[in-house]
Amino acid sequence: MATKAFASTGDTAEKKQTLEVLSDGVYALTAEGDPNIGAIEGEDFVVCFEALATPVVAKQWLAMLRKHTQKPVRYLLLSHYHAVRVLGAAAYNAQEIVATEMTRKLVAERGKQDWDSEFGRMPRLATGADSVKGLTWPTLTFTDKMTIQLGGQRGELVLQHMGRGHTEGDMVAWLPKHKILFAGDAVEAEAALYMGDSFPREWSTTTLDRIKAFGAETLIGGRGDITHGHKAADAAVEQTRSFIKTMIREVGAVHQAGGTLKQAFERAHGALVSDYGKWPIFEHCMPFNVSRTWDELSGIERPVIWTAERDRAVWDQLQS
Repeated sequence: MATKAFASTGDTAEKKQTLEVLSDGVYALTAEGDPNIGAIEGEDFVVCFEALATPVVAKQWLAMLRKHTQKPVRYLLLSHYHAVRVLGAAAYNAQEIVATEMTRKLVAERGKQDWDSEFGRMPRLATGADSVKGLTWPTLTFTDKMTIQLGGQRGELVLQHMGRGHTEGDMVAWLPKHKILFAGDAVEAEAALYMGDSFPREWSTTTLDRIKAFGAETLIGGRGDITHGHKAADAAVEQTRSFIKTMIREVGAVHQAGGTLKQAFERAHGALVSDYGKWPIFEHCMPFNVSRTWDELSGIERPVIWTAERDRAVWDQLQS
């Protein structure tokens, strides 16, 4: 059996980007399973959701956005701390970089290790890596909830921490006027979940319950297609929940029986591959997902920091 390329190092194909206008002044960019991002126009400013991995890549997105609006970026929202979401921030010249207070703490605790880890896992996303001059630090943080008044008749944008999920500090952005939810990696629509820094039991229960309670008519997950319509948005939440619960159930069965991490990986992979195996980054994510789920079931409450060295060791143990 051939050894699989580490994480996404074998994924070198360019992805087709699609900019969708969701409503007047509300935009989302998808890219065939690469990270989704977005923007919301205020009366005289723009709010951008996510920064991408490098300033070089971010400038390509901003060039597309500038075909629709020339308003300056007042707020750059970071849904969580992962490098491929945040290290392009310098390109935006934002007045404020906004995240939860917990995300700021996670940048301090593990941001440098995550930078090395994610750029090693996903080199194609890190085009122009030398343009990143340092960690991205939020300049404006909140604990539970923050509201941005968009001005004029544009309504408000509500930023909220829904509980521990994909990471300890995830933020979503909600447009009540349009019932549009930017969910970050807390929800994926037909794209595999990354659970390496997650809290699986809380994510699959109370966190997703709170997200579903918005009643979104349009939902932009962290990867995958934009979901249109209330039923489709709910389905994306439930697909996310099902993935996590299957992981907990299958890894948990091996853990309880006194088996090995390798056995847990084989069992979870076998249970998920038929439904999710064709989704973007499925094979990439599975070793890290199994490792974190095993740790939580072992009583390790907070995720162990991933380093480039730990990445390779887990991959070699489980996926090769």
